Amino acid sequence: MTMAPIGVFDSGYGGLTVLKSLKDKLPLHDFLYLGDNARTPYGSRSFQTIYEYTLEAVKFLFDQGCHLVVLACNTASAKALRTIQQNDLPKIAPNKRVLGVIRPTAEIIGQITKSGQVGILGTLGTVKSDSYVIEIKKQDASIKVYQQACPLWVPLVEAGEIDGKGCNYYVKKYLDELLTKSDEIDTILLACTHYPLLDRLIRKHTPERINILSQGPIIATSLEEYLIRHPEIEKKCSKSSQINFLTTDDPSIFDNQAVQFFDINISSQQVHF
Repeated sequence: MTMAPIGVFDSGYGGLTVLKSLKDKLPLHDFLYLGDNARTPYGSRSFQTIYEYTLEAVKFLFDQGCHLVVLACNTASAKALRTIQQNDLPKIAPNKRVLGVIRPTAEIIGQITKSGQVGILGTLGTVKSDSYVIEIKKQDASIKVYQQACPLWVPLVEAGEIDGKGCNYYVKKYLDELLTKSDEIDTILLACTHYPLLDRLIRKHTPERINILSQGPIIATSLEEYLIRHPEIEKKCSKSSQINFLTTDDPSIFDNQAVQFFDINISSQQVHF
């Protein structure tokens, strides 16, 4: 058996916010991050296209030796994870595992809400999939879930416009649209890994009584618990506190953008599927 890093995949940069939490929670573990920046964004693409792109990325990370891959992307988790788990893994890698971000988050959100009414802010693809509605209802059918697509938030973040007037306008616009759906929403999930970078603006335009949840810490705790429950996977994870970064686009662009998501300078390598 060859020990290997945990693979972390995202369509772009947002998954770096999850990776940061994973590294904080599991500081000894090695991680291999892959951003499909050449084909981002995934949010507006079809189910079939996202499935094909995600499967290509998973296979690539498996080829790099990873025994476990985390889809740190809500759109990929919503549109590709289940098919990959049920149809592809048994054929291509029955002893390897792929995890997503939706189910762990859905399990937590029901424990936090007091009113039983929650809001989901996500990409168009995540919202249209109804994945959060389905998973939250599995945990507690009485919870009312209100969704709001925020199609301009990811482009604004990746354009470095989080301090601009336009970003402030669109953060308020989408939040207002969500909150008009119910005045009893007491918990809002940021169902896109880019959105923590907008946390200051989101809180500015959200009543203080409302809990705002970012996924990074939730996913990190969930992965830690998963590895405890599955020692056969844990023992295959290498532990030398190393992180490597891969991108399907220009590494210099990736490195410059990644700083705002990961807080430290990185050096990535370009790969092709």
